[in-house]
Amino acid sequence: MKKLEGKVAIITGGAGGIGMGMATAMVKEGAKVVIVDLNQEVGEKTVKQLQEHSPESMFIQADLTEHAKLGDIVKQVADKYGKLDILVNNAHASKMASIEETTQAELDFSFNTGFYPTFYLMQAALPYLKESQGKIINFSSGAGINGDVNQASYAAAKEAIRAITRVAANEFGPFGINVNLISPIAKSPGMIQWAEENPEYYQGMLSKIPMRRLGEVESDIGRVAVFLASEDSDYITGQTIMVDGGATKLR
Repeated sequence: MKKLEGKVAIITGGAGGIGMGMATAMVKEGAKVVIVDLNQEVGEKTVKQLQEHSPESMFIQADLTEHAKLGDIVKQVADKYGKLDILVNNAHASKMASIEETTQAELDFSFNTGFYPTFYLMQAALPYLKESQGKIINFSSGAGINGDVNQASYAAAKEAIRAITRVAANEFGPFGINVNLISPIAKSPGMIQWAEENPEYYQGMLSKIPMRRLGEVESDIGRVAVFLASEDSDYITGQTIMVDGGATKLR
C-alpha cells in the first residue's frame, strides 16, 4: 500500500522547483495532486508528467495575490474529487533588500504572495480538512529563523507564516488536523540562479551546511513532505522541520 493512496493534495507553486519535487514524490505514493501555479505553460507541462503516475492529477492556473478568489480553488478541488486531504502552501516570491532599503511595495509583495495565500487557503480548506482529518504543510525559511541580511520582507513574511502555523496547530488539533512547517535548503531553479548571481554569498552558505550540499527537491524535500502528509506523522503538529542539511539546529 502506498503511503498516500487515494489522498487528494493541493500544492501551490507546484509547477517547478520544490513544489514540483513534492508533487512528484506524492504522486509516486498514490496521491491525486492538484498543482496551483501562475505559469500556465510550465504548469501544463508539469501536470502531464505527474499524470504518468497519477492520471487524475490536475493543474489550476491562478494568481495567488487575488486573495478573494483563493476559496474558489479549494472548492473546485473538493467538488472534483469529493474531498481534500492535504494542503501544501509552498508558493512565495520576494525581493532581496535590507531593512533600510525595503519599500512598502516590497513588503506587500512578499506578504501578498506568501503569508496571505497561506492564511486564506488554510481558512478555506478547514471545513474539508475537518472531514478528512487532513494535513497542512506550510513553508518557513532559515532567512527568518536566523535573520539573514538583505531578506527583510521575505524573513518577515516567513516568520508570520510560522506564527500562524503554530496557532493553527493549536486550533485545528482537536479536529485531528496536523499543521507543520518545512524549512528547506534545496537545489531549485531559483536557488541555482541566486547562487550564480551571488557566488560568494552562496559559497558562504554552503560552507555552513554540514552535509555540504543542497537538498534535492524530490528525494530530500519531497520525501519529507510525503512523511508529513501521511499517517506516519499523525502525532506531530506545530513543528518546524529543518530540511536543510543541518544548517540550522532549532532548540
